Amino acid sequence: MKRVRVGRLYRYKPVLLDRAHPPYNVREGDIVRVVNLPGCPKAGTMGHCHIEHLNGDFAGLVCCNSLEDLNASERKATQRQAAPRPPGLGR
Repeated sequence: MKRVRVGRLYRYKPVLLDRAHPPYNVREGDIVRVVNLPGCPKAGTMGHCHIEHLNGDFAGLVCCNSLEDLNASERKATQRQAAPRPPGLGR
């Protein structure tokens, strides 16, 4: 089982579980951020985590194995366009 870190950026590439039951609002290849939501289990619990788009919109609950690490050049390019997360939202 893959481990993910809250606040880190990943590329969404769905495994069979997420293909059978697609998440709320995300497409294959999207770059997303892992978040912890208030009142929900922490990221990585039972192999799942909540994700959001770079603009802060909720994307859904996905299997951690569906998230791929970004390479260094992708990470650097997306850090420039990633919106800062508002403080105090439990993320």
